[in-house]
Amino acid sequence: MMPSDLISLLRPGSHQPSVIGTLGPPGTSSEVAAKRYAVQMSEPDGPRVDIRLYDTYEEAGEALRAGEVTHIVVANAYKAVFQFYMDPAVDLAGVFVMDTPLYGIAKRRGSGPVPDVPVISSHPSPEPIIAQLLPERHETFKVIHEDSTSAAARAVVDGSADLALTTLPAAQLHGLEFISRTRPIRMVWSVFGGASVRAHQNKNTKEKAPCFS
Repeated sequence: MMPSDLISLLRPGSHQPSVIGTLGPPGTSSEVAAKRYAVQMSEPDGPRVDIRLYDTYEEAGEALRAGEVTHIVVANAYKAVFQFYMDPAVDLAGVFVMDTPLYGIAKRRGSGPVPDVPVISSHPSPEPIIAQLLPERHETFKVIHEDSTSAAARAVVDGSADLALTTLPAAQLHGLEFISRTRPIRMVWSVFGGASVRAHQNKNTKEKAPCFS
């Protein structure tokens, strides 16, 4: 991971986040990204920014529209991220670049040999790196999709998958061990606020704008 793994491209002005929603459960890359953003945007002596985790990005979006969170963090690699950009009820509040935690292919610690044709659980977005990481002896495999990398790790514990493409935090949380090399994914993350955030910013801009007669 490079030292400059977190780069702020846009800042949400004077409207600071107080509750950030993102994809859960604990152990996801999104949770790590939300915590990084919360630290970056918090005032040194300001109130603590809470993180709330949801089963899907869509549920986090619903929480934003309902006013249960002030911002949501969404990975730009998510195939349906466009719905947040197009939604008139939300507004882009910030963008940053962050390396994900290490990704790898993991099995349950202490389990027996991996089948020649394993079932691998994965979130759909990082699925292409399975072929990059999977040991060469597994020329054929089956992928089942889960809502998050942490849910993918849990599928191995539940017995519905032999292996998981997951992150280091999720592997540690669920008692998995990597059978492959690991690598981060350099990714862009978008931060969305409610439409009231834009109204707040526009109001501040108008108040500060000079008046000409």
